[in-house]
Amino acid sequence: MHTTAVLMLAAAADLPTVINNATGWLVGILAALATFFLTLGGLRYMAADGNPSEVERAKSALRSAAIGYGLAILAPVVLTVLKQILGV
Repeated sequence: MHTTAVLMLAAAADLPTVINNATGWLVGILAALATFFLTLGGLRYMAADGNPSEVERAKSALRSAAIGYGLAILAPVVLTVLKQILGV
């Protein structure tokens, strides 16, 4: 019984499994950061009260959120390409 548990742990540590797990974590972290910047940009925009420099900072945070969501969407694609290059 103990040997079976060791074999299952060893099988879970193969490269495709590690890459798939990394993809999930990466997408989650990027989406969380993008959501943070989206919230920050929205709050700054509401609090800007017409101040041009504050509006520009809010727009910058919203741009960062858009980039973060784009990266979260593209991360699985990039990792799939890497898996094909590595032959995994």
